[in-house]
Amino acid sequence: MKWIVADPEHLGGKPRVAGTRISIEFLLETLATGMTIAEIVQEYPSLTEEAIKGVLEELAHSERIVAP
Repeated sequence: MKWIVADPEHLGGKPRVAGTRISIEFLLETLATGMTIAEIVQEYPSLTEEAIKGVLEELAHSERIVAP
């Protein structure tokens, strides 16, 4: 499944977690502040642990991050 989506109709086209209105930027900021995945899921019920881990996996394999 593709977890990171973007379209002009939601969040002005910013990348977001599929099925939510939560931007990837916001998700990464919450992780950077030290929130655990469980805490994020508890605070933002539209997110699931599977979705967060899926987003992180997609980012880890992004062409912008992975060296050729």
